[in-house]
Amino acid sequence: METWVSFVTEVGFPIVVTFYLLHRIESKLNDLIESIHALPAKMK
Repeated sequence: METWVSFVTEVGFPIVVTFYLLHRIESKLNDLIESIHALPAKMK
């Protein structure tokens, strides 16, 4: 049981941070994709 607790504390935090950062980057990438798709219409 003690090994499971140490495993979760060692590995759990980096996993949470990674998912948080991926979530933030995903929204910014979606904004970038929308901007690229709108670019031809703005250039006309």
